[in-house]
Amino acid sequence: MERQPTEIRQEQIKKAVLEIIATEGLQKLSTRNLAHRVGISEGAVFRHFASKRDIILGIMEDVRKDLQETLRRIATSAKNPDERLFDFLCAHIQYLLKNKGITILLFSEAAHMNDAELKSHLREILMEQKQLVSKIFQDGIVEGGWDPGLQVENVAMLYMGIPITLNIEMVLNPTGIQTENFCNRMKLLLDRVLKKK
Repeated sequence: MERQPTEIRQEQIKKAVLEIIATEGLQKLSTRNLAHRVGISEGAVFRHFASKRDIILGIMEDVRKDLQETLRRIATSAKNPDERLFDFLCAHIQYLLKNKGITILLFSEAAHMNDAELKSHLREILMEQKQLVSKIFQDGIVEGGWDPGLQVENVAMLYMGIPITLNIEMVLNPTGIQTENFCNRMKLLLDRVLKKK
C-alpha cells in the first residue's frame, strides 16, 4: 500500500464516501467499507480525518469552494438573466451528478447527527444558493423579461427543490440521467413560472 500525502488521501476518502452513498446507500457507509474502497487500513482513515463528522465538514467545504464559487460567478456575470439562469441551473445539476450522494449525505447527516455546526454550514450553503438565484430572478424582472408580479422568494424556493427532483430522477433512472435533457426540462418549468402573464 503506497503512502500518499494527506491532501490526496483526504480527497480519495471524501470521493469514496460519496461513491458509497450513491451506489450502496448511506447505511453502507462504514469505516471498513470506506477503507476498502480507498485501499487503506481502517486506522489510516482516522489519520487523515479525526472523525466521520470531519469528513462531512470537508465535503461541505468542497461544496463551498467548488460549487458555490461557480454559482456566484454565473449569478453575477454580464450575461442576460435568462442565460444566467440556464447556466446556473446546469452548473448546479452537473456538480450534483458528478458528486452523486452529496445531497443525501448533507441532508441526512446534518439532520440525523443533530449537529448544530453541520446544520449551520448546510443552512449557509443553501441560503447563498437561494440568494444567488433570487438575484437572477430579480434582474430578469427589472430588465423586463419576466413577470413583474412574481414573488421572487417563492420562485427561489421552487428552484431550491430542483436538487431533490434530481435525486428522485436518479432513483427512477438508475442507468443514468442525460444532464442536458434534465437541465432543459427544469428550465422549461421555470420559464412557465417566470414568463409575463
